[in-house]
Amino acid sequence: MTYDPTDPSDPRGRILLDPTAELAAAVRSPAARPATLDGATIGLLDISKARGDVFLDRIGERLTERGWHVERFRKPTFTRPAPIDLRREITEKCDVVIEALAD
Repeated sequence: MTYDPTDPSDPRGRILLDPTAELAAAVRSPAARPATLDGATIGLLDISKARGDVFLDRIGERLTERGWHVERFRKPTFTRPAPIDLRREITEKCDVVIEALAD
């Protein structure tokens, strides 16, 4: 099979960069995508960067218009990872998450 960098289904074309200052790169596979969002709870995570909330407001409106259930979350600061309690809450409540990163 020939590698096609324009084919989004080919995992060889994806590079995941981890900004958490790990000393050795971790090999991770992307999470499986659900076949449908019907019946799913979609989490919108604002990481507290400027105007990320504007993006998520619009995304939330569009998702709600389609009849999907949306939950909103916000990190206290973009400079640190989300607190463990927030991560746990998102994991328990949501099937998928959209994270806003904006300036």
